[in-house]
Amino acid sequence: MDSAHHGQRISDYQSPTIIQIFTTLRDPEAMRTTILLTTILTSFALQAQTVTGRWTTIDDNTGKPRSVVEITEKDGKLHGRIVELYEKDKINEVCKLCPGDRHKKKIVGLDIIRDMAKTGSEWSKGTILDPETGKVYDCKIWLEDGMLKVRGYVAFFYRTQTWVRGT
Repeated sequence: MDSAHHGQRISDYQSPTIIQIFTTLRDPEAMRTTILLTTILTSFALQAQTVTGRWTTIDDNTGKPRSVVEITEKDGKLHGRIVELYEKDKINEVCKLCPGDRHKKKIVGLDIIRDMAKTGSEWSKGTILDPETGKVYDCKIWLEDGMLKVRGYVAFFYRTQTWVRGT
């Protein structure tokens, strides 16, 4: 055994507690920096665990970004609306084929996800609208490897898209 280890085995090593770390930080500036970094990292970790926020949709055929959808939670229900289009020439387009209250509404600002309810680790029992076709599908949403999986389906037929967290 190496004398530098003072007779301790590796299995005896215990990582320092947060209090021990802070008491060794005698410099107030270093302590502020540590607290700030901890807060930022915690914020990112919490954000990564929720489906709310801005998500970039990806075109199934081209693999290019199409839009940014902002997903929010209100009264225990999840909703999502298009807040940005990557094809700038379509910014003023309206949804000519959309049903009901979304008919002829601008695509930017359009509610496409409605009334999703949390069931375990996923959201379901709501709907998603395809603004290109005007069709409304049952929907299921869940997080997988930091990405959002969005599945629209009718009976046993479904399509799942992967959305990436946006800014």
